[in-house]
Amino acid sequence: MRPATPRGFRDVLPREAAERAAVVAAVLSAFSGWGYDRVETPVVELAETLEAAASGLAGTAFRLFDVDGSLLALRPEMTVPIARLAASRLGDEARPVRLCYAAEVFREHESLRGQPRQFTQVGVELLGATGPAADAEVVAVLAEALAASCLRDFTIALGTVAVLQSILDASQAPEAWRASVLEALHQRNLVEVDRLAGAQGLPPEVSAALAAVPRIRGGAEAIERCRTYADACGCASVLDDLSLTWSLVTSVVSEERLVVDFGVMRGFDYYTGLVVEFYAPEVGVPLGGGGRYDGVLAAFGAPSPAAGFAIGLERLMIALVEQAAVIAVAPEPRLVSGSPAEAFVEAAKLRASGVRIALAPGEPAEPAPAAEPGRESER
Repeated sequence: MRPATPRGFRDVLPREAAERAAVVAAVLSAFSGWGYDRVETPVVELAETLEAAASGLAGTAFRLFDVDGSLLALRPEMTVPIARLAASRLGDEARPVRLCYAAEVFREHESLRGQPRQFTQVGVELLGATGPAADAEVVAVLAEALAASCLRDFTIALGTVAVLQSILDASQAPEAWRASVLEALHQRNLVEVDRLAGAQGLPPEVSAALAAVPRIRGGAEAIERCRTYADACGCASVLDDLSLTWSLVTSVVSEERLVVDFGVMRGFDYYTGLVVEFYAPEVGVPLGGGGRYDGVLAAFGAPSPAAGFAIGLERLMIALVEQAAVIAVAPEPRLVSGSPAEAFVEAAKLRASGVRIALAPGEPAEPAPAAEPGRESER
């Protein structure tokens, strides 16, 4: 048999593993500085847990039966497991609760070359806090974490799903049409959005808003441009929170790092307000994303506002390599040689003083044969 890793999985060799660990440690340290405590969840969840909280996750999960006949799923992301943990284990904790994690997640995909099926997410979840101040905290933590990872050049895009959802509500169109628009928006298929916006019978202000809003991008002025279309549809107030969030974030994060982008919708269906994606110019896909998901914990009988984000470690590492970032890792070990007894003693002293060592003892010398009584040793 020729050994091979399964499609979509990969081995990580020592140097890369050390760099990954260093980056994760730096990011987690940034989270800790904001008061976020690390948690761990099982690698599997009950399949019904994922389906209850986010129907869009069901098709991405690896599924398996355990010996008891329970249908399990390898976690495809961390938001739902953290929400399940909070609802089942942290119900008595004072709110807000600040949690962070670094964890492997798994997603099943069709056989596409280079498509990963296992990757690492590093992120935070802010539970029990709502409003622009909470949203701004999440974005500020993200900016600090990316900087702590040694990433020099990145952009954080802020948007809100509330405005397009409100425009769709104003359309009073059939549910099937609205679902098609949302699907096209999630896929960023603006050609299909334009086609759907031209449907007969739509109020002209809705058609104009659907065609324009997903293309609006910029700074604070972008929010006001979007407000013009939202006001025509009677929903301008849904932009108030984003406007204040932007003001709070830009008080601590350079506007050069930020952009308002109403085309950001994210792929899962549980987002309810703020949505965030972040990019490095050398990588053609987002390094991660997140946002506000106020309805997820309600699926577990513990309604609570919540927001967070996840950084894709593999994509972040690619960006760091492309930006020639210098990642501090442990130095090469110092070789300790000599006889085994000498090497072990010397190595213990060096390790105690903080030196990284690798044993390289020489072969022990052959003992001289004992002389027979009354005879000299032969040479």
